[in-house]
Amino acid sequence: MESLKRKIVAGWVLTCIGDNRTYSYVPSRQSDSYTNVISKRVLEDLKEPFVEYSWLDRGSDERQYCSPGVDLPIGSLMRTKYGEYPEYHTSLDDMSVISPEGLFGGFKLLVSAVEILETNASYENVLPCEPQLGKRGLYPNTSTKSSGLEVRDQMNVISHFDGKHDLLGIANICGVSYTYVRSLACKLLDAGLVKLA
Repeated sequence: MESLKRKIVAGWVLTCIGDNRTYSYVPSRQSDSYTNVISKRVLEDLKEPFVEYSWLDRGSDERQYCSPGVDLPIGSLMRTKYGEYPEYHTSLDDMSVISPEGLFGGFKLLVSAVEILETNASYENVLPCEPQLGKRGLYPNTSTKSSGLEVRDQMNVISHFDGKHDLLGIANICGVSYTYVRSLACKLLDAGLVKLA
């Protein structure tokens, strides 16, 4: 069991993933687990409503994975949670509840979670102070209200490339998507302005 605990960074039970209603998740028992942080981030990045249940609302296999003595960081990602849709465990709980759109939404959710697991890293600025972005094509050429917001987000993110914060943490601090932070990190890396910490 100890070997398994050392190898599992985050994980999810996938259940009720194919309807086209809302998104939801049940966190792992450990409130600060990487699983919980990733789950919330990918759901927020969808920009769609979702339901955040508590550990006390568990009811699928996350119960066993998180039970005392096992203690794995496993939560559940779902569309509509088991027991929360009218067809659940009735004769109406058939393939008509599932839709291609619903399945694709569930798929996108999972891809986003795995992408964070595989790409999250810490970066640090190569130069002291804020970098000069204009000469590197990373600063807007015209000033508008939207470009001002873009610059603000960009500079907020850059200010956290200190080697102490990872991309996921920066996305949460700055209130922007993980994809945005990762994309900016890649651009700055290509420009020689940041390096992996």
